[in-house]
Amino acid sequence: MGAVAVRKLILPVLLLGLPAAPALAHDVNGNYLSWGAEPWVSACLALSLVWYVQGMLRLWPRARKSRPALLRQFACFGAGWALLLLALASPLDSAGSYGFWAHMVQHEVLMIVSAPLMVLGRPFGVWIWALPSAWRGGVGKATRWRWLAWCWDMITRPMHAWLIHFAALWVWHVPALFQAGLVDNDIHALQHASFLFSALLFWWAVLGQHGIHHSRGASIVYLFTTMMHTGALGALFTFSEAVWYPLYGDRPALFGLTPLEDQQLGGLIMWIPGGLAYVIAGLVLGARWLMPDERKIVGIINRRPP
Repeated sequence: MGAVAVRKLILPVLLLGLPAAPALAHDVNGNYLSWGAEPWVSACLALSLVWYVQGMLRLWPRARKSRPALLRQFACFGAGWALLLLALASPLDSAGSYGFWAHMVQHEVLMIVSAPLMVLGRPFGVWIWALPSAWRGGVGKATRWRWLAWCWDMITRPMHAWLIHFAALWVWHVPALFQAGLVDNDIHALQHASFLFSALLFWWAVLGQHGIHHSRGASIVYLFTTMMHTGALGALFTFSEAVWYPLYGDRPALFGLTPLEDQQLGGLIMWIPGGLAYVIAGLVLGARWLMPDERKIVGIINRRPP
């Protein structure tokens, strides 16, 4: 059974079950600047890390020539996991209930920092190796589910992933839906899950199989257009003269801000640092795209003169 097929089919389950699951928690009624997360959130975070380490330990003896790459992947996953922990279990999580700016910082950490690092960590194949050998056989049988492979291929195609991420970002910032998440923890959980899941799909399409092995030029276009539409939303918050989410009330005063200043600061965070992340990713992809293929250079050097 091919490794590509295994990755295609197990990815949705792992993506929904592990990194996205912790994003479901956000106690909108919690204490101001409190630490910690709900027990099941902490359990999901711990499981994803332990599972990854277990898979790495099983892969390490088999990957003598690939150990530098495995170490880089482990570093990326570890950094993404740590930032996921920061967004969901630090005072940043509870601060998001009191200030729109903190809410935006949390969302940006989830979508443009943690998500791409998790994708670069390539955890899915590693998680498969963490499974007992008998379970890995069952996963191999699951790769024959063509409809599941088709679904995964459809949602991870760059254009489709771009549209899903675009829709999640703009729809959830509609005032009625955003404020519903401020008063209902279940709705807010769905909002966070949508942001993280759509971001993972987007970065997988840009940095994963489609982005790296198919068309870096197209990936750069998707990064640029995402920077443009997220920047446009941030600019709307920054220059608006009206408060979009009055349910925050006077809570931004805890940070020394008026409601309008709180909104403007949140818009600037989405617009400037958020846009910069897409620019950096695009420049890196562009540099790799323009870099000569080392194998071609070696072939030319070793070619015998006529």
